[in-house]
Amino acid sequence: MPRERLPGATATPPGPPAAQQVAKPRVPLAFVAVIACVAQFMVVLDSSIVNVALPSMKTGLGLSATAQQWVVNGYLIAFGGLLLLAARAGDLFGRRRVFLIGLVVFTVASLVGGLATQGWMLLTARVAQGVGAAALAPSSLSLITASHTEPAQRTRAMTWWGVAASSAGAAGIVLGGLLTASLSWRWVMLVNVPIGGCLLAAGLLGLQPSESAATRARMDVPGAVTITLAASAIVYGVSVAPDRGWTSGPVLALLAGGIVLLAAFVAIERRTGEPLIPPDVFSIRNVRVGNVLTLCMGAVITAPLFFLSLYLQQVLGESALRTGLSLLPMASVISIGVLVSQKLIPILGPRPMVVAGCLVAAAGLVWMARLPAHAGYVGHVLLPTVVIGVGTSLTMMPAIVAATTGVSPRNAGVASGLLNMCRQLGAALGLAALVTVAATVTHHSTAAGATAVVEGYRVAFYGIAAMSLVTALLSLLLQGKDANAR
Repeated sequence: MPRERLPGATATPPGPPAAQQVAKPRVPLAFVAVIACVAQFMVVLDSSIVNVALPSMKTGLGLSATAQQWVVNGYLIAFGGLLLLAARAGDLFGRRRVFLIGLVVFTVASLVGGLATQGWMLLTARVAQGVGAAALAPSSLSLITASHTEPAQRTRAMTWWGVAASSAGAAGIVLGGLLTASLSWRWVMLVNVPIGGCLLAAGLLGLQPSESAATRARMDVPGAVTITLAASAIVYGVSVAPDRGWTSGPVLALLAGGIVLLAAFVAIERRTGEPLIPPDVFSIRNVRVGNVLTLCMGAVITAPLFFLSLYLQQVLGESALRTGLSLLPMASVISIGVLVSQKLIPILGPRPMVVAGCLVAAAGLVWMARLPAHAGYVGHVLLPTVVIGVGTSLTMMPAIVAATTGVSPRNAGVASGLLNMCRQLGAALGLAALVTVAATVTHHSTAAGATAVVEGYRVAFYGIAAMSLVTALLSLLLQGKDANAR
C-alpha cells in the first residue's frame, strides 16, 4: 500500500489529496495560517485568563463558590462536549461557515460577559463562549490541514499553530493578572471583542466560501448527540470530582453514564452508513497513536502550570501578575522549542522525538517535585520549569503531525476535532485526578500549613512525571518516520 512520508521527506507520495480552496484568489496561504493561529490563541487564552480574575468576579457580581466553579466549568463542558460535533459540521457544511459562526458566538458572548451585571449573565456568557470555542478550535486547525497539502508548508503552518496554542496558556495568566489589576475583571472578557472583530473581518475578506457537502452526506444526528452527551458527562464528572469525591454518587453516575454513552456511540457508528467519524480517519496507525499521545500529554502540559500557579500564589505569596511573569520563561521555551522541533521531524520522525521529549519532561518534573515550602526562584522554579518546557516542546508537534497527516481534506475537520477533544479530555481527567491525589496527601499529612500543602504538590508532580514516562512508552507504537503507516 502506498505510504506518504512525513513533511520534509525527499520522496513524493503517490496521489496526495488535493488542497481545498480555502483562501480567496490572490490571497496567500500565509493569511489563512495567521487567521487560524490567532483564533487558536484566543480560544486557549480564554481557558486560563479568567482564573486569575475569579476573586474579583466574585466580589463584583456576588458569585457563590458554586457559581465561581461554573465560570470555569461552564466553558470547559460546552467546549469539550461540542468539539466533535462542530468539527464534523465544518466538514459537511463548510469550514468557513462554521468558523465564522463560532467566531460571532464567541465574540458576542465575550461582550455580554464583560458587560454582565448579574452572575447568571456571566455564567450564560461563559457557556456560550464554550460553544463558540468548540467551533473555532477544530476549524482553525482544519483550515491549515485542508489548504496546506505541500508537506513543508503544512509543517510550518502547523508549527505556528502549535506555538499559538502553547504560548496562550501562560499568556492568559499574565494578561489576566495585568488586566484585573490595572483595569477590572471585565476586561478579561472584553479583550476578546477587538480580536474577534478583526478575525471576523479577515475571515470574510480572505476565506473562500467552501462548497457544502451536506447535499452528499447527512449529519449522523444519533452519533452526534451521543458523543456530545458522553463528552459533556465525562468532562463535568471529572471537573467536580475533586470537590465531591470520586466515589460520590453524582460523580460515579456521570462517569458511568459517559462510558455507557461512549459504548452506545461506538455501536451507532458501526451501524450507520454515514458515521460521524469516517472509518478511514482511524485507518492510519499514527493517527490513532497520535490521538492517544495527545490525550496523555493534555495532562502533562496543563497540570504543571496549574500546580505551579497555586504554589507561587498560595505558598510563596506571589501576586497573580508576578506568578504569570514567573511562568513566562517556561512558556517562552516551549514556543521556541516547538519552532525548533519542526526542523527535526523530517530528520528523526515522530517516535524518537516524543520519547526524548517525554523523558526530558519527566526529569524536570522529578526535579520540580523536590520543591520546598520556602523556595528560591532560580533553583526551585526557573530551572526545572525550563527543563519541563524543553521536554514538552519536543512532544507537541510530532503528536499533532502524526494525528493529522494523511487524513483526506474532506475529513480534516473531524481529525482536528478528535485531536482537540483528546487534549481537552486528557487535561480534564489528569488534572482532576492529580488534584484529588494532592488534596488527599495534604489531608493525611502529619505536617501543618504550607508544608502539608507542598507535600501534596510534590506527589502531584511525581504523578505527572509518571504520566510523561507512560507517554514515552506509548510513543514507541508510532511507525517510525512514516506518518501514514497503516
